[in-house]
Amino acid sequence: MSETIQEAAVAVEKKSEPLFSKKNKKLITNPLDIDNPITVQVLGICSALAVTTQLKPAFIMALSLLVVTACSNVAISMMRNSIPSRIRIIVQLAVVSLWVTLVNELLKAYVYDVSKQLAVFVGLIITNCIVMGRLEAFAMSNKPGPSFLDGLGNGLGYGLILMAVAFFRELLGSGALFGFKVFEAVGFHYKGNGLMLLPAGACVVVGVLIWLQRSFNGYRESH
Repeated sequence: MSETIQEAAVAVEKKSEPLFSKKNKKLITNPLDIDNPITVQVLGICSALAVTTQLKPAFIMALSLLVVTACSNVAISMMRNSIPSRIRIIVQLAVVSLWVTLVNELLKAYVYDVSKQLAVFVGLIITNCIVMGRLEAFAMSNKPGPSFLDGLGNGLGYGLILMAVAFFRELLGSGALFGFKVFEAVGFHYKGNGLMLLPAGACVVVGVLIWLQRSFNGYRESH
């Protein structure tokens, strides 16, 4: 009897937990640092290498994934108790496809030039490991509020690294930021480093960021 009362008390406590509790705040802050989807989980690497030659397309890509991840998390969380286990992946893909289609159409309508630069990578958000991973690992077993924060946090963590990579690649590769010629503005002639505009350059930048982030947090590989 006492165990039943204790379980009921825990259930009530969870139910009344505020949205921005200390525990829920970590859903946003952890992906920015100690649980970053790119530098720690090593997910979303393909787009980090492909769309980061300039800051503008990188920003649009980061924003697109954030919207898809947060909205898909909420949708799946709301349906989690009615989704048969055997078809849950199909349902998740259908929900993500809906949001990706909406985002892709909005990009074509309002930033068509950037949508052409991003090419297939917006569409490939459907199979992005970050999105599908959060649906399976979190949204399927949590309420819509925390699921939204989880999607938001992972989207921000992904976007943070994407923008950092794009910053160094555009600055060192073409001497510009958001298309503005930084070095020319201060009277310095800079030809640009062609390596930074190649996927190999992106690998170097991503690798350095992973090393810096893990070194700063004292991360050690387990043996």
